[in-house]
Amino acid sequence: MHSASDHTELTKGEGKMMSSDGLRKTISSPVMPYVGTILGGLLPGELIVIHGSIPDNADRFQVDLQCGSSINPRADVAFHFNPRFKRSGCVVCNTLEGEKWGYEEITYEMPFQKGKSFEIIIMILKDKFQVAVNKKHLLLYNHRIKLERIDTLGIYGNVHIRTIEFVSNSLQDSQPSSLGVTNINTENGKMLEDSQLEVPYVGKLDTALCPGRTIVIKGEVKKSPKSFAINLKTSDSKDIALHLNPRMQKKVFVRNSYLCDSWGEEEKEIGYFPFSPGMYFELIIFCDAHQFNVALNGVHILEYKHRFKQLEKITLVEIIGDVQLLGVRSW
Repeated sequence: MHSASDHTELTKGEGKMMSSDGLRKTISSPVMPYVGTILGGLLPGELIVIHGSIPDNADRFQVDLQCGSSINPRADVAFHFNPRFKRSGCVVCNTLEGEKWGYEEITYEMPFQKGKSFEIIIMILKDKFQVAVNKKHLLLYNHRIKLERIDTLGIYGNVHIRTIEFVSNSLQDSQPSSLGVTNINTENGKMLEDSQLEVPYVGKLDTALCPGRTIVIKGEVKKSPKSFAINLKTSDSKDIALHLNPRMQKKVFVRNSYLCDSWGEEEKEIGYFPFSPGMYFELIIFCDAHQFNVALNGVHILEYKHRFKQLEKITLVEIIGDVQLLGVRSW
């Protein structure tokens, strides 16, 4: 799950959306249990990426973001991420403060399997942690201890770890970014509190769409969402070349086009529904000669064949619905 920074390309051989990474620090084949200092602490927008595998006899393991490494008294644990394999399995998250555990947040979706390898990505956000396992969103966990207190990573239990990577990326810019897109909602491009752009949003691409161009939309799904939509439109008609419409309650991701005053046939097929309430996302739309390629948080999720062929007439980006918008960029 890499952040989209200023250069995004599609590697045709793999059919995956890739983007340039920030600075990385990698720890390979650490001795277990692992306890290591996080140099410079954690900042919003950074990622911790852990690759490993689950032994066949595993009962549980844990990844702890700690405030120091003291054993007696035990250091506070800001984020305790604890997969447990008994019965059908679950992932327990909690916080340890003053040697007392808080209330458990339990996720019954179990993405880990005994005998299988895994990738955990912990995204550091200003108000929460967002965790994906094997490229799929798993859970959110709101900060209970200030982020600046975290200085240690601990990994314990029955697990094999191949690599731990710390990726410094500007996932969440401190200000909304609009490189290559001019906000035309209002004359001043109205800003909301907390660095949000106003929704409904309409932005004009500074350069008309053509093969090789990329649009990135950064935002957060609202906490009780019904649906939202991203539309790529023409400025001289009502035509919508690309309509991306996640419907949260039914967990359906609709894609369509509105041409000559009517909707076409909906495309709904997808491996899994990739959005969750409260989730931070970066949606990347890459315009290819024959189709749009769409990635979410660096993971390619779908293609949409061009139904509207005059790409150079696509000049507007419209975003509506249950989403907090943090940035729209194009290059």
